[in-house]
Amino acid sequence: MTHPQDNKATAPNVAVISEDEIERERKRVRLSPLFTIIFSGFALMSDGYQVGILSLINVCFSKIYGNAYTSEMSTRLGNALFVGIVLGQIGFGYFCDRVGRKVGLMVTTFLVILGAALCAGAYGAGGSIEGLFWALTIYRGILGVGVGGEYPCSSTNASESADSVIQGRRGMLVSLATNTMIDFGFVVAAIVPLILAVAGCSYEVIWRVSFGFGVLPPLSVLYFRLRMTNSEIFQRNNLKRNVPYLLIIRRYWKYLLGTAGSWFIYDFIAYPFGIFSGTILDTAIGTNGTFVQTAEWMCLLNFFYLPGCVAGAFSSDMIGRKNTMTLGFFLQGVLGILMGIFYRDLTAIFPLFVVMYGVFLGLGEYGPGDMVILTSAEIYPTAVRGTAYGWSAAIGKLGAICGTSAFKPAIASLGNGDVVLGQSRVFILGSGLSLVGAIFAWLLIPDYTRQDLSYEDEAFKKYLEDNGYDVSYLGDASTAASQESLQEQGVVTVIGGAGAEKQEIELSDVDIHPPPLR
Repeated sequence: MTHPQDNKATAPNVAVISEDEIERERKRVRLSPLFTIIFSGFALMSDGYQVGILSLINVCFSKIYGNAYTSEMSTRLGNALFVGIVLGQIGFGYFCDRVGRKVGLMVTTFLVILGAALCAGAYGAGGSIEGLFWALTIYRGILGVGVGGEYPCSSTNASESADSVIQGRRGMLVSLATNTMIDFGFVVAAIVPLILAVAGCSYEVIWRVSFGFGVLPPLSVLYFRLRMTNSEIFQRNNLKRNVPYLLIIRRYWKYLLGTAGSWFIYDFIAYPFGIFSGTILDTAIGTNGTFVQTAEWMCLLNFFYLPGCVAGAFSSDMIGRKNTMTLGFFLQGVLGILMGIFYRDLTAIFPLFVVMYGVFLGLGEYGPGDMVILTSAEIYPTAVRGTAYGWSAAIGKLGAICGTSAFKPAIASLGNGDVVLGQSRVFILGSGLSLVGAIFAWLLIPDYTRQDLSYEDEAFKKYLEDNGYDVSYLGDASTAASQESLQEQGVVTVIGGAGAEKQEIELSDVDIHPPPLR
């Protein structure tokens, strides 16, 4: 027998949310993408600082240890960071796609803090110089893994948040938060030792405090990262299991060749000319130059990075990513060749040499410096954005390793004992490679200037469906489960508050799916 109450419709579940709570949530949603971009920039400043600081620290080590600080030690110390960065970029690129952006960022923050602190307190057993530099090599490697992990985790997070801050200015926002902050780290890397030197600190205090200062940028973002969440677009489109790598490679191999190849050429030129700029300036100043003079000129030199990358940030949205990268490569190549031809005359007019050297470095930041990061963070779908970015950046850092390893030997070999002649020929060689980069960028880099990130996500999803892949693996399972649960319950909630009426809203009247980004 059927009882009358059995035919009653089940009363919908109702939750009550105050208007104040709703307003707080709206404010949090508005500000979260902005803070994500800002703190991504603070964290990426660590990369520029940790790479740039070695230039003046190399001068300190030469002053303290003389010939005992060999070129092999200098190269090993520089490459230790790069090897760690390569491992971090590949490992955390994969990690932030499979596990999540937030967890990846937390781990990289810890590694950067640990590595910088260990470098500041490095010591060789029994006062051994060799032991000291081996310890620094290991600690710089640990630091490098954290710094490398920041690249895919921070850059992809910034890219995925930019359209929620200012529509149509993703290029500007991402470039200002990534490459501009990395370059600002180079500037700070010149200022910190200069202040210490002017204050009368010993060379040992200068290099230890300079390494220790690198703890501050990651510490400044730690609290925010504890409270942040993964971006909305990542939650909708991530792919944490059964990843079809063969299908991905088949679709994106040309893109990967373009981003990785351009990054390799850029880093092959930029890093050795940046790291050894202190040595180049020291040579140009002459034997009577002081550490303070070298640091002052290097500080001025590093400031030229900033106008270049800021100009590139605005140019990326105005003339497009491909055009900006190609133009930057081309102008840097032409200027560098001219500098190499007239190198000896330029070094005789030292202020002019520093200005032209600065413009040379700034053009690299205007074009490839900004654009390799931006394009790698936007042309791939969300599901593999971190992985593809990580591999592109890692291959770029291999270029940095090759460039820094070859830089001093190339000067010695091409100069036949004449350091100035060797440096002039290295300028010509590096600038010729920059012209190759212009051709490479023009042929292989796609231009996504006007494309929303969701465009490639939808195209990737359709591509997977057309090839028989089960696209239900896309997106967080927890998000899908919560939506199904709401559908089963048949209702949602509503807004109430002090003196406000409660409203019941049927689920059919509510779109629980987040709208696509435009």
